[in-house]
Amino acid sequence: MNAQKLWTRIAVMALLVLAVMAAEGGKVDKQGKKDRKSDCGEWQWSVCVANEGDCGLGTREGTRSGIDCKQTIKTQRCKIPCNWKKKFGGECKYEFQVWGECDLATGKKNRTGVLKRALMDATCAATVTATKPCGKIPKTKLQVTYAFKMIKEGKKMNQMSVLV
Repeated sequence: MNAQKLWTRIAVMALLVLAVMAAEGGKVDKQGKKDRKSDCGEWQWSVCVANEGDCGLGTREGTRSGIDCKQTIKTQRCKIPCNWKKKFGGECKYEFQVWGECDLATGKKNRTGVLKRALMDATCAATVTATKPCGKIPKTKLQVTYAFKMIKEGKKMNQMSVLV
């Protein structure tokens, strides 16, 4: 019985030694492959270009340099989300604050966006600023009240008296 346990232990140890040797042998081969690839430069990817319109499925082109590289150009499929702001790059998504107060001098209002997410290898600004026209400037309550008073009295008023 003791002889049988001894042979079982020896067999298990032999299997463990073989497994370790096989694992280390595989690592040496993989290391050699990495060394050969070091002659090639990193892939540089272009911007994703939609197949139709501004968004949806598209392609991007990758290039790399190196004398011994088998492949220096390749094309990859990509997708530009349709709900992202194209003005700031279709590959960059920003989280925007609320619109600021209207600047009466320019007639526009601003808001700032902070980079939330970028698609693969996209170059995005950390913050962006969006502007839009203010729209109609609401009249003050005093101006509206004066206009209604004039209408009730039946008096004609010109456009300038309402805006004053």
